[in-house]
Amino acid sequence: MSYDAATPLRNGVDFELSGPWATYWIAMLRVITGWWFLHSGIGKLLDSGLSYGYAATYLNGMDGTTLGPVATFLGGFPDLMGAMVPIFETLIGLALVAGLLTRLASFGGVVFMSLFWVGNAEFGTGIINGDLMGLLLFVTMIVFAAGRYYGLDAVVERTEFVQNRPRLKYLLG
Repeated sequence: MSYDAATPLRNGVDFELSGPWATYWIAMLRVITGWWFLHSGIGKLLDSGLSYGYAATYLNGMDGTTLGPVATFLGGFPDLMGAMVPIFETLIGLALVAGLLTRLASFGGVVFMSLFWVGNAEFGTGIINGDLMGLLLFVTMIVFAAGRYYGLDAVVERTEFVQNRPRLKYLLG
């Protein structure tokens, strides 16, 4: 039996997103990631309303980390942060579930997950943890323009308004 072990990649590697299964997978990741944030935001709204008290405490506890100056500045506005965290988590989740303004919403998710990841900098479970996985999910939504797969971004991008303003596609997708 003969094996061609000398050139295992002689046919090349194709990273192009093609086929219906890939689009189903990206759409499913988008909806699950959106549900995760929607559930978290609604839970905070039902529990604390617009006064989620732990937001400022968490941000102020990030002093001494890489993002400490930004986090402690934001933590200096406890009432604003207490309202913004549940609202933005809910809006990010809704946008991802619907597939509308997916890249913009995912950028917001990247900001949240970066703060969570660096804020949990003790890394008791190592540098690879759930916060990093969430960050990577949001980056995946941006890179693959996940809203274009069974999302409202695909519909919005076909409108004349967006066709005449192609830069808007960077927020969609």
